[in-house]
Amino acid sequence: MRSIGELARASGLTVSALRFYDSAGVLVPATVDPVTGYRWYTDDQVRPARLVAGLRRVGMPVAEIAAAVRAEPAAAHRLLDAHLRRLEDGLADARRELSRIRVLVDPEEHPVTTRVVLSPAHLAAAVDAVRFAVGTDPELPAATGVLVDVDADGLRLVATDRYRLAVGHAPGPVEGPAVTALVPVGFVDRMRTLLGTGAGEVRLTVAAGTVEVTVGAAAVATAGLAYDFPDWRRLVRTAPAVAPAHRATVDVAALRTALTGADAPTVRREHDGVELAVTVLGPDERGGVRLLDADEVAGASAGFRVGVNGAYLLQALDAADAGQLVLELDGPIAPLAVRRTDGAGSFSVLMPIRL
Repeated sequence: MRSIGELARASGLTVSALRFYDSAGVLVPATVDPVTGYRWYTDDQVRPARLVAGLRRVGMPVAEIAAAVRAEPAAAHRLLDAHLRRLEDGLADARRELSRIRVLVDPEEHPVTTRVVLSPAHLAAAVDAVRFAVGTDPELPAATGVLVDVDADGLRLVATDRYRLAVGHAPGPVEGPAVTALVPVGFVDRMRTLLGTGAGEVRLTVAAGTVEVTVGAAAVATAGLAYDFPDWRRLVRTAPAVAPAHRATVDVAALRTALTGADAPTVRREHDGVELAVTVLGPDERGGVRLLDADEVAGASAGFRVGVNGAYLLQALDAADAGQLVLELDGPIAPLAVRRTDGAGSFSVLMPIRL
């Protein structure tokens, strides 16, 4: 048996850390002296303690450390892969933010000009994928615009009104650093009209606080809006790091019929003194998704379910413009993701309504 001090020296964890992981149920001593309260560990606990120390150094959350310590190797590797993706995403976020900060510190010394070449069809699809989610509340001016987010793999347009968020992706070669700009929705609408002319490739340029889109000989430009758009990448990753609780491929036409039918089931809920008709989704017996009525929601037999605004769900289905879509449900208080089956980078999420 090893004392807590001996295990600390063998593992690289401090004594206080070992006490914490004992109280958290991550690394419980083999025995505790009932008189002195001293913790004693076996030699077999050295390897798990070293594993905990390593995972702690890379910033893995305590709950995932506990899962990794107890998991079989394959499951532990999946947890490590998911955490590595989070770290990589965080580093990419930091690089983008530092690029913006350098411009703020010294605009003349660090001018940013970024260009991306896109196909008109891809850019038009990206606009159509997000236009429905643009906010109209003057109290939230940042939500009344569309975020232009240029990264290494092309352009993403992002819109949110707090209740739903939509991302449209248009791939294309990029020249220059990653950059973002918030543009007025009117500019996006003019750009969409321009894309319908059937001209050649599109060039989008972000420079000195302005965004310009050129299609053939025609161009539209705008100054960026001076508001901070939400950090959407931290809210919703372009691909889930961990598989959702329920993932179902749905026939869009059938789901739209179910949502718009005269007998479409809803549940009445009150929010801020206003009564809402909530559409509740749950898994069916074939692994798909169906609408639940009030009795099923109230009963214990309904199992997993999530409530959303049915009109918003219809708009998300229409914006995706596909015969089949994938719905990802992660829990009654987690967003509902609406994704394309072809793995395209355009998707939307709807905020849940508490049932």
